[in-house]
Amino acid sequence: MKFSTLRLLGSKNFYITTPIFYVNSQPHIGHLYTAVLADAKSRWKQIKKEGVVFSTGTDEHGYKIQKKAALENSKCLNFCDKISGQFKSLFDQCDIEYSDYVRTTQTRHKNAVLKFWKTLNSKSYIYKSSYSGWYSVNDECFLSNDEVEDALDSNGSTVKVSKESGHVVEYTSESNYMFRLSEFKNKLRKYLSSEVIIPKNYLDNLYNQIDCLEDLSVSRESTRVFWGIPVPDDESQIIYVWLDALVNYLTVAGYPDKNKMAGTWPPNVHVIGKDILRFHAIYWPAFLMAAGISLPKNILCHGHWLMDNRKMSKSLGNVIDPFDILKKYNSDAVRYYLLREGVPGSDCNLDVKNFTKFINVELANTLGNLYQRCLPFNKELVYPLYEDIKSELTESDNNLLENLNRLKHKCDEHFELFNFYLGIQEIMAVLRMTNGLVQEYKPWELVKSNCDLDKKKIKKLLFIVFESLRISALVLQPIVPNLCQDLLDRLNVDLDQRYFSNASINQNQNKQKYILNKSDVLFKRL
Repeated sequence: MKFSTLRLLGSKNFYITTPIFYVNSQPHIGHLYTAVLADAKSRWKQIKKEGVVFSTGTDEHGYKIQKKAALENSKCLNFCDKISGQFKSLFDQCDIEYSDYVRTTQTRHKNAVLKFWKTLNSKSYIYKSSYSGWYSVNDECFLSNDEVEDALDSNGSTVKVSKESGHVVEYTSESNYMFRLSEFKNKLRKYLSSEVIIPKNYLDNLYNQIDCLEDLSVSRESTRVFWGIPVPDDESQIIYVWLDALVNYLTVAGYPDKNKMAGTWPPNVHVIGKDILRFHAIYWPAFLMAAGISLPKNILCHGHWLMDNRKMSKSLGNVIDPFDILKKYNSDAVRYYLLREGVPGSDCNLDVKNFTKFINVELANTLGNLYQRCLPFNKELVYPLYEDIKSELTESDNNLLENLNRLKHKCDEHFELFNFYLGIQEIMAVLRMTNGLVQEYKPWELVKSNCDLDKKKIKKLLFIVFESLRISALVLQPIVPNLCQDLLDRLNVDLDQRYFSNASINQNQNKQKYILNKSDVLFKRL
């Protein structure tokens, strides 16, 4: 079931974003994780019948882009088209159902950036000055003396690097436009103290950064950086790539049209990696405060993905190409692993052995085999009614049904905080209980009996198993959408009965239903 069109008109939608990804190189597994996290939350909101605007896209300006394009003997826009197309292809292959794919080279975005700049300038938050300081080309970031340190490069020479990212920095002196960032220290502390950052363990570092804030250079000389949006009325300067990029969230909302923005703004949550937290939790709210625009409600910050507990890098030869892993497995398997193994508050380790184990044990066996093992005992393909079996329920039966009724609320508690791994654990626990019940009842023996009591037991067991599968599939939809669609189709669940409100034991069905005659394997082992 496709949810991406569930956008409500005339009311406030849940607005969720990924960052727009920088097109200096092809997508990696961390980019995909960010998109899958946001997509899963978007789908969950829509399962709860909330209107959603979900945006993603690509950041296509800056010095690194013009440098990369030159190395490939390509025009900047052609280079951007190629890499942006790769991101779009990756997300489409992994069933990322975004409602808007924004690019900073689009005319609508350029217009939004120019309007935003003029607003900041009209409120006297921008001034021209000579800037001297450290700049990281890799991070597209200006740094103070306190934010750099000495390190040795590959040749053993001493160089200055960013303390945070480890990337080499260069000292630059230019005449730039500056933003009065230092004026927002107290306002930023107050904003961040209102439980904006999820999880909280990233807060202390932000407070430390706020303490030493200086005014921020928000332009580069066009003789150095030409690939970007020129400053209004001064084409000798190009707007700083991060100011340009952050405005994308306003672009999607329809800025500066207040009527369009009313249905979307402010963002409910920005989903980002920890390496760009500074820009979203300090620069961005300060820009918005200066412009008089309401602030994002939450920022979900996740850690990095490691390979064999080591940072992925080309030099170590341990970089995982997300296209390769999707080709080897499938979209649902990749989504499930990332959300099952990923813990937003810490770095995550990509272990191929765990990948296979989780998929085979949990999706193929615990879920898929539960469906498969009951088919031989249901030649009539009946989906029993609660009314017909309720008098036969035992204490252990009712205990499982109570757990099923609580499942959607437990998942909601975890999914709302992006702890999808905890929700998955709850779902798998209930499915294991259901498998245990099958073992307890031994339907392969009951089916041999002509006793009416044994036939009633089979009927009761089928109801419990089908309800367990149906409810589990409903709450798993944000995580493995294709698998869940297939399972719900097999159980003959109507499309309008696949929402959060339907994820409870169905005690009111009074017309006999039947499952589909489909016995092929639900989910193949890897």
